[in-house]
This record gives sequence, C-alpha cells and structure tokens, in this order.
Amino acid sequence: MKEVEVEIISREDIKPSSATPSHLGIFKLCLLDHLIPAPYAPIIFFYPSHTLSAENPKNNILHLLKQSLSETLTLFYPLAGKIKDDFSIHCNDEGANFIEAKVNCSLSEFLTHPDLVSLHKLLPCDLKIPMESYVGSYISNIQVNVFDCGGISIGLCISHRILDGASLSRFLKVWTSMATEENHKELVVKPELLMASSLFPMNSDDSLWFRESSMAMWGSMFKKGKFVTRRFWFSNSAIAELKVQIMVDSSVCGDDDDMVKNPTRLEIVSAILWKSFMDASNAQSDCCNKSTQLKRASLVSQLVNLRKRIKDDEANLGCPAENAIGNLLWLAFAKSNMADNKNNNNETRLDGLVKKLRKALSTIDDKFIENMRSNFTRKSTVVQSLNIKSIMIGDQENEEEEEVDCLGFSSWSNFGFYEVDFGWGKPLWVSSIGSYGSLFMNLVILVDSWFGDGIEAWVTLDEPFMAHLETNPELLGYAILDPSPLATGKQLDSGPWALYKI
Repeated sequence: MKEVEVEIISREDIKPSSATPSHLGIFKLCLLDHLIPAPYAPIIFFYPSHTLSAENPKNNILHLLKQSLSETLTLFYPLAGKIKDDFSIHCNDEGANFIEAKVNCSLSEFLTHPDLVSLHKLLPCDLKIPMESYVGSYISNIQVNVFDCGGISIGLCISHRILDGASLSRFLKVWTSMATEENHKELVVKPELLMASSLFPMNSDDSLWFRESSMAMWGSMFKKGKFVTRRFWFSNSAIAELKVQIMVDSSVCGDDDDMVKNPTRLEIVSAILWKSFMDASNAQSDCCNKSTQLKRASLVSQLVNLRKRIKDDEANLGCPAENAIGNLLWLAFAKSNMADNKNNNNETRLDGLVKKLRKALSTIDDKFIENMRSNFTRKSTVVQSLNIKSIMIGDQENEEEEEVDCLGFSSWSNFGFYEVDFGWGKPLWVSSIGSYGSLFMNLVILVDSWFGDGIEAWVTLDEPFMAHLETNPELLGYAILDPSPLATGKQLDSGPWALYKI
C-alpha cells in the first residue's frame, strides 16, 4: 500500500451555541484529574461510504457535526475552553478545534492492513508534545478525515485532564443525540460536571505530595527504548474455550471457596495476556542472565472506574455518579513472582491469575473511597496505594528488592463506542493508535469488537517482549494477530458482512 498522506483542508473553532455564564468562567479540576500523565486518550471512529448516502453528502455531514457539537459544548462548557494551569480550565468559550482533512486512499485500502503508526495522521494533535506545553491549548480537538471513496473517520483528542473513558462515552452519547434527535433534545441526560471536584477536591496542600506520589509510580512503569504496538483479536468462541479451561483447572486444584466462578471476558483476556507477558519476560531473563538466576516479578496495574463504587448518597448532588464527568479513576495492582511461573505454580496458571486480578480490584471498595475522601486518611491512602516498592514487598518477611516487569491494563469495554451513530450508521471500526516516540510503558487496551463478536487487545511492548508474544503458541491458539478490521467479523459470521460493503 502507498504511504498514507493526510492533507488539512480547513480549521475552525466550534463555539458553544449558548454563552457560558461568567460565574462558571474557571473550572476547577479534581484531585484525581492529576493521576493520568497522558495529555489525551486518542480514539478514532471509521464510517464506510455506503452509509453516507446521497442524502448525507460531505458538506451536510460536516454541518451536522459542527452544529450538534456546538449544542453539546453548551452542556459540556469546560470542553470549549483552554487549559489555564495545572489546577483549572479557563471556560472562555473559544471553542473546540475542528479540522477537516483529506486522505489519499480509500477506506478499504487503509483498513485492509492498517498501519497503526499512520493512525496518528488521522488525529488533530501531536501526542509527543510535553505536558508542560499544553497550558493555553484547546481542551477539545476533532479531525474529520474524508477518504477517496467518500468514507470518513473522526479522530478525537480531548484532554485527559477532564475526561476519562466513561466521561468520553457520556460526551459522545450527548453529541450523537444532538445530531439525531432533533425533536427530543430536551430529553438528553445532562452531564454532572461538579461532582468529581466535590468528591475529590484539589486542596492546595494536596498538589505537591499527590504529584510526587503519582510521578514516582509512573516513573517506575515508563521506560525508554524501542517498542511496538500489535493487535490481538480474541473471538467470543475462543474466550468461551478459555473460560472452560480456567473453571476446570480451578475446580481440580482448589477447594470450593477458592474456585474461580464465572470469570468475565475481560478477566480471561487479561489473564492470558499477562501469562504470555511473563513467559516473554522469563525467556528474556534466560537469554540475558544465563550465568545467574535473577529473581524477577511481574506487576500488573488495572485502571478502575470508581463510579460504580461511589454510593449515590455520598455524592449528595441528587444524581447518580454514572453521570459524573472527570477522571474518577484509580489503579489496582496485582503481582506475581515469575520464578513460580517457571515451576508451573498454581498462582501463575490462568485461574490463579484471574484470582489475583479479582483480589486487586476488590481492594478498591467503599472503604478505600471513604479513606480517599477523608482529610485525615487521604494522603496515607494515596501514598500507600501508589508505592510500587511497598506493593511488591507486601507481606513478605524477606524485603529483598526484586527486578520488576510492569504491565498496564485499560479497558474501553462497555463504553458503547460502537454505538456512536451521528445519523449515518454505527462505526465499522473503533481504534486506538500505535505508540511512537522513545518513552513508553507496557500497556494493553481492551476494546469490544464490532458486532460484539470478541475483544480486540491493543498491546504495546518493547520489541524483544513483543517478539515472544508474536510467536507464543498458547496465545496464538486463541488470538488472531493483527487481523484486518474488514475480516474480523467475517471469520465468525458471514451474515452481517454480506450486507456491509465499503
């Protein structure tokens, strides 16, 4: 395939349809908005040309997107502002950065074998700019890319300073409702913008120690080097097969109280990817340390959506926490000694890893949130929760420091991203991007696939680790490596594809 070139056609600021009241001119960020170091969580939606009928020519589509975005920004008024400083957003109604671009190939050409690094060209932002440079920048950035065939993609970069995955999902639901429900816009569920800062306020005394704790934690997980992103697709049938294996192994080797009962799709996929990651680490260790037995360990972090763990009466704002906008996220850590993995220890089998993942998530409970909210216990709770050295030592009597390989998991599952319909149909593919640059962390992003027929795992690892994953027979027995988004569903169910032509 020829090199993908993207030409910028126009840029425009899309302002809110109604002015933001002056008393809302400064939006204060909450404590947890400072947890994630990434400036944006980029996402791209692809729509084939056949859904964009003669009734929806390009100009009409752009007008619809702009008009509905303008109406949506009135409800999400901080998204029409600029980053003021580390603690606040200037809600000046300058608008969202809206770009129209042209791509020099058809959508089918691009999606047959998508170049994950080229996906950056479909985004409105340069993700390599340092965080310090984002002061004064747009909160919201949207790029509509028109392919030669008439298909389009919509790339979003909205500041991670204010939106997490659940918040982005809420924003998109309102935006698509504004685009499609002309006569029922009054029924749109409004976002709750102030709940996050009410639950987890950023006090002046908190900023320094919170930043130090979070940066120390991320500093242990990020590293420099050469790395690569690949996609591993797990069909529902493969996940079901793994589920049976996990439950059988658990029933044979554990008592009733210790059995893994009904593992979820996300737990199953996370477990086999974690096990494959440890296999790769052991292979690397054997290769590089033939003369010594280096003690190594594996640490997994899972991003946790706190909304389901916040009692509605705690919010005390008269609406459920599900409607809250902000980074209501925390990290749950699970660890495994990879020396045990070599000895086929029960804890490093898939059922054992599922137990570890569940146990880690169970620590982020009502009591944890209560301690996070208390002025008396907030600092000790955060510092202890993010102290990786302390997490790795745990209850061990031997405090010998281990070599640690870190792997992060983030899930986009159940956010409804494949339901994002502006009036011309649902997206054919929803994508993350291939990581690039010299600084990275081992990361897995789990995404529901089209038709709900499986889970697509976007895996970023350093090159030697990825080389082992790409040839791991156990993993490839259940996952397809880098499938075309045009073929994924076809391999399971030809029915829908017979009607779905690009």
